[in-house]
Amino acid sequence: MSKRVLVPSVIALGALAVGGYAMASTAVRPTVENGSARYLAPSQLKAGTLSYTADVSDDSGIRETRVIAWPASSALDPTESEMRYVDKADCRSTSDRTSRCAYTLKVTRQDAADLAEGTWHVSVLATAKDGDTTFLPRAATFDVTR
Repeated sequence: MSKRVLVPSVIALGALAVGGYAMASTAVRPTVENGSARYLAPSQLKAGTLSYTADVSDDSGIRETRVIAWPASSALDPTESEMRYVDKADCRSTSDRTSRCAYTLKVTRQDAADLAEGTWHVSVLATAKDGDTTFLPRAATFDVTR
């Protein structure tokens, strides 16, 4: 191969590699919006609930959203890697890019008696279909009262 063909080929390959990197580095991470958490104490007649709901979006769609609630007074502070092992929210597509994700945990009277009173945090890990993630260590807060 002559030098005239080799040099432009190397330059073209380098430009493709840089362009591919630039395209890959502009990936859009999932967004979590309109999130809200709520605790409803159990009554004499029925169980209570702890719930979290949010709109989760990504240009590739949403694969899953994981949620955990924890008392602010505890030593817990989940990391992104730990979030891969907690409960999944139930996510329903509202469009090609957005899902409405809801997490609901039933709380019995016995469960409620064991819950720490005060402020609680909700941590969220949203994973897009293309593998991008967004971790929100404190996506929402709510209060547990008796």
